[in-house]
Amino acid sequence: MSGSRLRPRLNVFRSLNHIYAQIVDDTTGETIVAASSCDKEVRGALKKNGGNVAAAKSVGQALAARAKTAGIARVVFDRGGYAYHGRVKALAETARQAGLEF
Repeated sequence: MSGSRLRPRLNVFRSLNHIYAQIVDDTTGETIVAASSCDKEVRGALKKNGGNVAAAKSVGQALAARAKTAGIARVVFDRGGYAYHGRVKALAETARQAGLEF
């Protein structure tokens, strides 16, 4: 799976305590926008750590907002081998609701 300039790849990585998402243009190998539960604006909205569904929703919302400002509307979703449930699903559905199309 790879992304292009017209439709970059939304990559998700989750650890025990945090969740990370980035939109990557694989033709140039550069990250266009990124968001994680470690970011100050996302961390301020969280009550506990970044390893829960609420944190994933906040990251999805922040990523979609940053993608809109960068002019990105359509992406290819790369769940990174993780099952599509829990935090990964929450991030994806929130990003869709915020305007990303995949």
